[in-house]
Amino acid sequence: MKICTMCRKEYDESAPKSEYAEAGEWLADEVWQDAGELCPLCLENRARLVMMYYHEYNG
Repeated sequence: MKICTMCRKEYDESAPKSEYAEAGEWLADEVWQDAGELCPLCLENRARLVMMYYHEYNG
């Protein structure tokens, strides 16, 4: 189990991830350089917020 650096909750990094969490993983790696530090829920939320407000990454 790991601890999310954003929400501080424990999470299982081997658990299946949604498409939003996968998009959040890409953002964590390419944009914010915090890959491997966030739980799936925080990754999902980040991806959704980027889709709504960060139009540079909406292709």
